[in-house]
Amino acid sequence: MSMPERLSNYLDQRGARYELHAHEPSHSSAETARMAHVLPHSLAKSVLLEDDDGAVMAVVPADKVVQIGQLARLLGRRQLHLADEDRVAELFADCERGAVPPVGMAWGIETIVDDELEANDVVYMECGDHQCLLSMPHEQFHALMGDARHGQICARPHH
Repeated sequence: MSMPERLSNYLDQRGARYELHAHEPSHSSAETARMAHVLPHSLAKSVLLEDDDGAVMAVVPADKVVQIGQLARLLGRRQLHLADEDRVAELFADCERGAVPPVGMAWGIETIVDDELEANDVVYMECGDHQCLLSMPHEQFHALMGDARHGQICARPHH
């Protein structure tokens, strides 16, 4: 289990209490939830978007998708679009591809958290690799995300 030093320092500086949970390697949020035996709704996933003003991280439950138009309106940004994998890898070079922790603030990236995550007693999140989750009680997650913006930015995926 390897957590990027930037993330562990950020958590330590804020006095965050958390636990690490090993799981079998996974390649998507849904698979991570299954492998780790956690409800997808309690797994916070990060979605990186960008425009000419820079990157922004949306943090939503793993069983939801970001409503990009809603997020753009909330932030007053018109051209937001999903960042491509190479851009995400560039910004999060200390993380494995696809295992970006939903704590953009540790990397200096504006972060907005969906309100639905606040309903969980425990929140789980990727911690930089495909074999470990970090968990923290609601109060810790709320305090950690205190500097992030909050709003209703997600919806159920349409199949």
